[in-house]
Amino acid sequence: MHPDLTSVRDALLAGRESAAEWLDRARAAAALPASRHAFLRHFWPQAEAAAQAADHARAAGVPLPPLAGLAVSIKDLFDVAGHPTTAGSIVLPADRPAERDAAAVARLRRAGAALVGHTNMTEFAFSGVGWNPHHGTPANPVTAALDPATPRIPGGSSSGAAVSVSTGAAWAALGSDTGGSIRVPAALQGLVGFKNTARLTPLDGAVPLSTTLDTACAITHSVRDAVLLHEVLADRRVALSCRPLSGWRLAVVRTTLLDGLDTTVAAAFERTLATLRRQGARVEELELSHIEQLSQIQSSGGFAAAESWSWHRRRLATERHRYDPRVAQRIERGAAMSAADYIDLQQARSAWIASMQQTLNGYDALLSPTVPIVAPPLASITDDDAEFFRVNALLLRNPSVVNMLDGCALSLPCHGPDELPVGLMVWSTALRDDTVLDVSLAIEAALQHAGSRP
Repeated sequence: MHPDLTSVRDALLAGRESAAEWLDRARAAAALPASRHAFLRHFWPQAEAAAQAADHARAAGVPLPPLAGLAVSIKDLFDVAGHPTTAGSIVLPADRPAERDAAAVARLRRAGAALVGHTNMTEFAFSGVGWNPHHGTPANPVTAALDPATPRIPGGSSSGAAVSVSTGAAWAALGSDTGGSIRVPAALQGLVGFKNTARLTPLDGAVPLSTTLDTACAITHSVRDAVLLHEVLADRRVALSCRPLSGWRLAVVRTTLLDGLDTTVAAAFERTLATLRRQGARVEELELSHIEQLSQIQSSGGFAAAESWSWHRRRLATERHRYDPRVAQRIERGAAMSAADYIDLQQARSAWIASMQQTLNGYDALLSPTVPIVAPPLASITDDDAEFFRVNALLLRNPSVVNMLDGCALSLPCHGPDELPVGLMVWSTALRDDTVLDVSLAIEAALQHAGSRP
């Protein structure tokens, strides 16, 4: 179990450790077999300069920046000055370095992050599995410790991002979330993944999947680290009330989101609800039939298909053979959507969001399993397209509801110490980010107090 970034920053402030020493440990972790395929390229000289600057500042009595020269990884979707951005593909040129940082990367750098490298990902961020046939797929390092004989999927699309945090190669990871790409790998690896309201964080300098749904956000070890990273990425202060669990009105959504849970997820989720209720939480059950409307609303292909087709169509016309066929297949669904279909989709989403907001008014947050299954074996999806797409649909089913809602959500671990990782999703409507973080801090504390969170 790794400490979180906040505790390490406290150690730096107290002079017990140096940022350079912690960076050496991150570099060693990145070289371990558990980190295989997690990174596509490293930025060690830049990282060393940031760590040394933090150490010099502390020695001189200068206040440390928020991220204090500590290791942060960057999904290969975001531009880092001096390095190419390839989005996990072999289609984009690997010999054209970015001239400037993406906006989110620039904010991390200004906050003192030691940027350690571009992490592997599903090609063009188009699946929740984490599979990448071009660069290799990193095995889930957390499940490997419990079940070493069965390599399991890391979750995606921010696969290498989560692995970098799980192995200790980074304290936090910048990624993106279009239908769950932060929360899925966080759930499958026992980490914290916060998807903020999309408009709060900039996407300038990032390769798009869906301009409507994409969100720049981070994976961390703890909810307090999620608060810190969100403050940096959104350039805003989070307002926390630190109310006890009894001060929040919570609801469990019973419609669709609890369907087909495997036994590990079902047991962990029910145990979590029981723990929260014992510690004073008011948890109601809510039938939310609106969720059943999403399949019809997106029947023509959805935003990701339409908007990725617009971005990729010319390149696919000449280079389709270089794409992951599973990714190309999903992008090409957008070719069948007309302009009228796309306008209908926008209007239907707006009406659906308005109806959802009215129904959810009065609840502080909703509770659901982040994903309905534990991480499946890698072998099960390697050569079986039907199983791949079945697993992908299951992984994205719950978290994608929040993206369509234009909402915010946090996944935190809720499994026992000897169980495969399970995520609890705490979610709400747009711009309720501070409330979701506030509630999540209380839930995390309650689960740790009960011994139900590893």
